[in-house]
Amino acid sequence: MKVKGNAFKYGDNVDTDVIIPARYLNSSKAEELAAHCMEDIDKNFVNEVKKGDILAANKNFGCGSSREHAPMAIKAAGISCVIAETFARIFYRNAINIGLPIVECPEAARDIEKGDEVEVDFDNGIIRNLSKEKEYPIQPFPEFMQRIIEAEGLVNYIIKNK
Repeated sequence: MKVKGNAFKYGDNVDTDVIIPARYLNSSKAEELAAHCMEDIDKNFVNEVKKGDILAANKNFGCGSSREHAPMAIKAAGISCVIAETFARIFYRNAINIGLPIVECPEAARDIEKGDEVEVDFDNGIIRNLSKEKEYPIQPFPEFMQRIIEAEGLVNYIIKNK
């Protein structure tokens, strides 16, 4: 499995209230959440993001509340993968549960800049910053996590494998 897209870059401690502001949590429809994704930190995000793009951030991405709305908004906005130095554990779990691939790679997260073209090869465990001609090794996803992501989330995976 590979994804490739242009990068959006954010700093440390991007919390779930910034990813999807609480004022929009009266909906659980992915498309509605996507329309407001990142708006409190980047007003242009929803107008610039394209299907397949990649989000990179520094430390503690997804901290704050445990709501699944945050990774849902990111995925529905078109982001194919999130790369960060570290993730809040509950965000990590929620992202995998909804089928959003996320990768911890401090070196790549620090080096990626907005607009860089980035490719993530999950099978072989490599992030490529095509704009800077750099590669970063990552731990390949275990097979069961790949199947959850390919199924578009844990619930779909369970339904398919009854």
